[in-house]
Amino acid sequence: MGGLTNGEQTRMRLGLIEGDGIGPEVVRATREVVDEAFAAGGAGPVDWVPLAMGHTAIEEFGDPLPEPTLAALETLDAWILGPHDNASYAAEHRVGAPPGGAIRKRFGLFANIRPARVFPGVRAAATEMDLVIVRENSEGFYADRNMFSGSGEFAPAPDVALSVGVVTRQACARIAHEAFRLAAARRRHVTIVHKANVLPLTMGLFRDVCREVAHEYPGVRVDDEHVDAVAAHLVRAPADYDVLVTENLFGDILSDLAGELSGSLGLAASLNCSATQAMAQAVHGAAPTLAGHNRANPAALQLSAAMLLRWLGIRRNSTVAAHAAERIERAVAATFAAGIATTDLGGLASTGEFTEQVRARLHRW
Repeated sequence: MGGLTNGEQTRMRLGLIEGDGIGPEVVRATREVVDEAFAAGGAGPVDWVPLAMGHTAIEEFGDPLPEPTLAALETLDAWILGPHDNASYAAEHRVGAPPGGAIRKRFGLFANIRPARVFPGVRAAATEMDLVIVRENSEGFYADRNMFSGSGEFAPAPDVALSVGVVTRQACARIAHEAFRLAAARRRHVTIVHKANVLPLTMGLFRDVCREVAHEYPGVRVDDEHVDAVAAHLVRAPADYDVLVTENLFGDILSDLAGELSGSLGLAASLNCSATQAMAQAVHGAAPTLAGHNRANPAALQLSAAMLLRWLGIRRNSTVAAHAAERIERAVAATFAAGIATTDLGGLASTGEFTEQVRARLHRW
């Protein structure tokens, strides 16, 4: 394994996957910020391992997610993934899971951690918000990852389509532990989000297993709500929430809602992880109409990279990675507070200008 040890000068090896659309631009901007954050702390540079995915991989390998990329990821502790635009791939390359989902399934990245917060200086529909949605990432109603073989979505007749939702005790328990551990380090409140009133077996199992896990965290307050009520509550009073834990589909929808309420999906960071590996991936897509125009907001992926470094700091006992994560988060927040933002947030800064402003602020701490 590449990665960090207690020796703080050990160089970190991170995979770098640019992807499609605005991917090369926001990934490049994120790499610059990560390198600057390490330099600001007096640490050696990161060893980046560039890997192909998406249209560039199709051109080189005839596959949007080629085996050489997957084999290289096996040797790394963590990687940064740019967005992919699988809707634009030729039909033969749209069979099966999209690249991001395939990577999550291949490496068992069962937890998707999606924070949403309001930054001073950013216009947002919510006045106060600082929450984290902990999304079960391996099963639920997502047909591309809830079966050992084949798909959970199928059509037995031309005018009939079926989808199988999978919920297991093991998956519910491990995502619940992630949520309660996270809440214990925050404001000590977990909300279990489900729809057990109409899906009593699947969502009832999810709710009940999360409740069982809660007994192991007596210092954390726990409640539960139906997903439709949570959607309304997020709009009305998002400050009431700390950590929300939910299944795959619900988590995907609610985190997009929370991201927009906090200002823009351009702020929506995300970490996919297991106990041993992690991947930084912004919530937003490839935005092909913006590609090449130096207008994309890189903040979501930069904040995702900070989450990745914090995860490495904990898992590898590295203060270097943890301090770099803290610098990035503070520098991005300070840049927003100074009124500097990209066009999706009502600002005038280009991708490059925003990144330069963040890099300059990394040396303040």
